[in-house]
Amino acid sequence: MTTTHMLPPDRADDTADASSTEAEQCSCPDYTTSRRAFLRNAGLVSAGAVTTTMFGDTLRQAAYGATDGNVMVVLSLRGGCDTMSLVVPHSDPGYYRARPTIAVPRSELICADGSFGLHPSFAPLAPMWRRGQMAAVVATGLKVANRSHFSAIEEIEDADLSSEVRTGWINRLIGLDQMRAPLEAVSVGSGLLPTSLYGPEPTLSTVHPDDIDLAGPADAEARRRRRRALGQVWGQERGSLAVGARSSLATTATLGTTLQGGYRPAAGVIYPEGSFGEAMRDTAQLIKAKVGIEVVTLDHGSWDMHSNVGKLDAPAPASMNGMVTTMAKGLAAFFADLGAEGDRVTLVTLTEFGRRVKENGARGLDHGWGNSTLVLGAGVRGGYHGRWPGLNDTVDGDLRVTTNYRSVLSEIVTSRFGVSTSAVFPNFQPETVGVMRSG
Repeated sequence: MTTTHMLPPDRADDTADASSTEAEQCSCPDYTTSRRAFLRNAGLVSAGAVTTTMFGDTLRQAAYGATDGNVMVVLSLRGGCDTMSLVVPHSDPGYYRARPTIAVPRSELICADGSFGLHPSFAPLAPMWRRGQMAAVVATGLKVANRSHFSAIEEIEDADLSSEVRTGWINRLIGLDQMRAPLEAVSVGSGLLPTSLYGPEPTLSTVHPDDIDLAGPADAEARRRRRRALGQVWGQERGSLAVGARSSLATTATLGTTLQGGYRPAAGVIYPEGSFGEAMRDTAQLIKAKVGIEVVTLDHGSWDMHSNVGKLDAPAPASMNGMVTTMAKGLAAFFADLGAEGDRVTLVTLTEFGRRVKENGARGLDHGWGNSTLVLGAGVRGGYHGRWPGLNDTVDGDLRVTTNYRSVLSEIVTSRFGVSTSAVFPNFQPETVGVMRSG
């Protein structure tokens, strides 16, 4: 079966020149038929859901047991986040020299040590930082600079430069589990499947979990009749198509039973308005439902701020201050909502690249290289980690990368899932980062 790669607008390529409007669209010849259309036409899943290999041999007929194992949430900061505004190297004089109008003042930083401090709009997460449940790994990124939005995020989410087969690192991770199920890895919020989930193992993408249902009339009795009819049609058939159909039926039934009646966050928890707050709330809902999820991916963006990064008093949602405020409120609400369930949830941030050290003439930042990775939740060894190269040792004006992002992910995968990372990140030898506790 041929498939299509669905490219969201913020993943189209642009150059480091803010004036460029040229966009590079994906034209991969092996992704030419819409999964969403196929499933919808088959009458199995509503338009709110997409799967990678819904009809592949690796899908199991669902009757899988729900688990309450560890969960990893991967938050992608789309657009190339300037993490030097999030994790500020206040002890490096080069930072303030390079950013005379947009630097975060040293006096405004929170959770600071002698070298780094957090953007003040991270205040909702300060309690987690003080409890040692939040960490920042500085100077992370790709081994070689890649300033293209599209190809950089493809490289990060594939995470296997040696292979010509397009599979994502999360798909390889869940493939190590002997009890595979369609809900092990889910993308929430965009309805589009990230490259990290592409591959032979069953994965699913949805705008909202409540959207996942059989296509057809809204009438409940009509849906029940449709489900019975489809079950009879596919129940005795063999082959990968039948296996996928039965799995689709079982998946929608499981979610329909578990998520019926809507969702109410824990008492006192308020998510920020907008798509990011909704995605975080839906992620908490899925985790608390215990439907077998191990990995959830979602996005927050765009961080492509070529102009008008703004100062701390910038109220605009698209300013740096506005973006960090929304992010911090969403993450704080998410972990508060999880409550005790948070003891099994670890969240990590990724972005395709950092930004230039020096601000440009439009008081913005062009595409760069090194960035920082945030890790929150279960198993985290809080504080600042990594080797800071200094801003006097830049590469073409960019922060140098001293820790490959895969080393951070390897440490999370090993400590939380107990698997060898050689299959997840082939031909890569991770270095010790120290951001996760052992055992």
